[in-house]
Amino acid sequence: MTRRNDPWTGLAWDLWAMGLEASSVIGLRTLKIAAGGATADAEIRLMVSEKVAASFALPMMAMTGRLGTSSQAVASRSITHLRRKVRANRRRLSKG
Repeated sequence: MTRRNDPWTGLAWDLWAMGLEASSVIGLRTLKIAAGGATADAEIRLMVSEKVAASFALPMMAMTGRLGTSSQAVASRSITHLRRKVRANRRRLSKG
């Protein structure tokens, strides 16, 4: 079965790519926090607030139907939503 015929294979690749980006964010955040100071404190606060917001966002999107109705749609839109956040953090942290 090719990727074009199996949407789950595409989702697996998207999830894998998001994992790589998340690893990069973890590394960049670790360096920033290890440096200490006010920027480290600000990064920790931002990180915690993002985690709390994320814990409410996807369930709310699911309950309101914004993630779709099929399991494939819910998985795809969830990955897209989370990957957008991960990518934004990677870009922000890469700038300095």
